[in-house]
Amino acid sequence: MDAASQDERYLSAAAEFGSALERLAHACEADATERRDLLQDIHLALWRSLAVFDGRCSMRTWVYRVAHNTAAPHVTARRRRPKGVSIEEFEFADDGASPEQAAGENQALERLMAMIRALKPPDAQVMLLYLEDLDAAAIGEITGLSARAIATKVHRIKALLARRFEGGRDG
Repeated sequence: MDAASQDERYLSAAAEFGSALERLAHACEADATERRDLLQDIHLALWRSLAVFDGRCSMRTWVYRVAHNTAAPHVTARRRRPKGVSIEEFEFADDGASPEQAAGENQALERLMAMIRALKPPDAQVMLLYLEDLDAAAIGEITGLSARAIATKVHRIKALLARRFEGGRDG
């Protein structure tokens, strides 16, 4: 493949899946600086990978597979680093909600993301793909697990997260 068509494929994939990649990076990394670095690494890996993309799977599957394969080592390394909180990680909604409501929603979302980050990487990967509204078959294609195994994992993880969220435990 020539560089021009690789660039075209990348630009098309980045335009179509860029917001999903941003959400993935946000779910994997709480620190804003580390999140930007991870997102940049994902985009670089995606661009490089498109030189060998042969169309045996959908572009969506390819993008998610590359993104998750790039994020997995980052998540493992992050677990070994000390934790810190940055004010930059909070995004306030401007949908007419009161500042208190927006802060409460952001806090709940951050609690959920923290709980997902605390899962084992394969389970976190499944939940992040589920939250991107992929079905069990698509998640299975990306992760290599059967659709039935994905459905079981999603059910169990959702129950676990709900118990922890309602119980006020984040880990």
